[in-house]
Formats: sequence, structure tokens, C-alpha cells
Amino acid sequence: MMLPREQQARALQLLSEAYPDAKPALHFRSPFELLVATMLSAQCTDRQVNKVTDVLFQKYSTAQDFAALDYDTLVSYIHSCGFFRTKGQNILAMSKLLCEQYGGEVPQTMEELTALPGVGRKTANVVLSNAFGIPAIAVDTHVFRVTNRIGLAEAKDVEKTEQQLMENIPQKDWSAAHHWLIYHGRQVCTAQRPRCDACTLREVCDFAVHR
Repeated sequence: MMLPREQQARALQLLSEAYPDAKPALHFRSPFELLVATMLSAQCTDRQVNKVTDVLFQKYSTAQDFAALDYDTLVSYIHSCGFFRTKGQNILAMSKLLCEQYGGEVPQTMEELTALPGVGRKTANVVLSNAFGIPAIAVDTHVFRVTNRIGLAEAKDVEKTEQQLMENIPQKDWSAAHHWLIYHGRQVCTAQRPRCDACTLREVCDFAVHR
């Protein structure tokens, strides 16, 4: 169930205190590199994506570079990220569209980003927040699980969760809260065996109370 406003605020305070240095895990040097890395991260760990992109981005780092790549060459770099065929096709199509419509630059609106091949709301929110400093909440599996367990959201799908979080979290904290929640989901509130006994949020967490 959804926590009362006062407890929601307390949960956010506890998260901010627990993870004051939370930051993006993906390695990138430009909005385009972040876009590619985030597309590769679907159903793949950030650690594995970083292994791939640390090599890939040394040779290819711009939309123009990728638009000129052939499919087999790209796949030879990204095959270990899983779903590499679809990801490769989408990344090449996305890169070509950026070159054709945006001069190779990554656009800065949700509407434009989600119109790119292979780019959904989660990916767009990651780019808006981390590449451009635009307040956004990207709901990945960790954020979805943790917020619905804690009581910051009460939704059965990702889109509704995002809407509720935008209502329940102050806009100034959207981007930071995304990272707090990811850290918490990876380190404490894990999918199979959440460490409720070690959780600083157990005083307000709906899941901990009703386990």
C-alpha cells in the first residue's frame, strides 16, 4: 500500500542519507555514448555493458561513427550484452536517424527521444537526467521493485509507477532518487532475498512491516 506523505518524505530522507554518493554506473563521455550504453543495458548488467563500451567507445564514439558501421562489425563488439541482434539493429538505425534529423546530436525532449528506434521511456529518462541534467525518473527493474515494496508507489506496471513517483517525489530529487533506489535495490532490497534486517528503511517500509 502507498505510504502516507509524511512517511514517504521520511523514506526519501533515509535513502538520501544511505546513498549520498549515488551516481550513474554506466561509463560515458557524451549524451550519445550514454544513449548507446543505456540501450545495451536492457537485460544486461551495467558491469558487462561497461566492459563492452570501454572498448567500443575507444574506436567509435559519435553518431556519425556508428551510422557508418556495418551490422556485423557492431555485433562483434556487443554480442556479450544479450539480445545483440535487436540491439545492434536499433543502435544503427538510431544513429542514422540522429545524423539525418539532428546533425548527429542527441535531442533533449522525451517526445524526440522515444521516437528514436529502440528508445523507450526508461532509456529516454536516463539520458535526460544524466546527460542533460533534466529532472526525470527512470523506472528500471530495481526502481519498480523497491518503490512498490516500500510504498512510494502502488502500481502494477512501469508507466503507472513512474507517474506516481513524479507525484510523490519532489521534482528537485527525481534524478538523485533514481540512483538512491537503484543502489538500494542492488545492495539491500534485492529481488529474491531482501535484507530487511539490515535495511535503514524498515521503520517506514510497508513490505518489512507485513512480511
